[in-house]
Amino acid sequence: MHFMAVNGVTLHVSDSGPSDKPVLVFSNSLGTDFRIWDEVAERLQGHFRLVCYDKRGHGLSDLGTPPYVMDDHVGDLAALLDALAIERAVICGLSVGGLIAQGLYASRPDLVRGLVLCDTAHKIGNDDLWNDRIAAVEAQGIAAIAEGILERWFTLALRSGDPVALAGWRNMLTRTPAAGYAGTSAAIRDTDFTAAAAAITVPTLCLVGEEDGATPPALVQELAALIPGARCEVIAGAGHLPCIEQPGVVAELILDFTRGAGLAGGNAL
Repeated sequence: MHFMAVNGVTLHVSDSGPSDKPVLVFSNSLGTDFRIWDEVAERLQGHFRLVCYDKRGHGLSDLGTPPYVMDDHVGDLAALLDALAIERAVICGLSVGGLIAQGLYASRPDLVRGLVLCDTAHKIGNDDLWNDRIAAVEAQGIAAIAEGILERWFTLALRSGDPVALAGWRNMLTRTPAAGYAGTSAAIRDTDFTAAAAAITVPTLCLVGEEDGATPPALVQELAALIPGARCEVIAGAGHLPCIEQPGVVAELILDFTRGAGLAGGNAL
């Protein structure tokens, strides 16, 4: 892992794997850092050059100047890929990361070979939802809303069966800078990629946890229906973060999709 100054902010970046392999880039959800992809990336080692990064206002990356607009996050990813001399990549984005992936295709299609859109949508939530959440975080901090978020993130099986893991993921969430969380919430609130989704022409896989409480399967299936030729898969035993609860399934689906679309080579996992 290392740090890179791009687009006016310093981003925390991981760039691993063979340089001669296709590039797979992971973009994270709200209130998380790139460690959510660890077990998926471990399973895909050797098949791809893997790039993970913490978006502004999250993890070890700079806060920048919140509130943000989606163009801030999209511009950061575009600048990062340019700085790494990556010309075309498969972009795998989760939740707001999926919005960032859609925005990157809309603004810089030259950088995108394919899309994996996880637990995301063309539009997520409404003004009232995001304004209420921003107000709560600004007044009381992320800890005040953490339990509700964790219920949407994870299945009851994880929440009741693995309290140690749950405590760790709660720490990741609540240690996110409140200004970064609220600032990104504003960017989500103001983003609608309904028209842009219909214009996507690269191979696209949509994934969603069966028990996702934030972007439920019906919403992700609605996104897939907008994108010509998109494939949609529902993952059993997972909530909003299937990369944590079902990393093996996520990795298998990514590899199967990318191989089938001619975006990756190598043997099955």
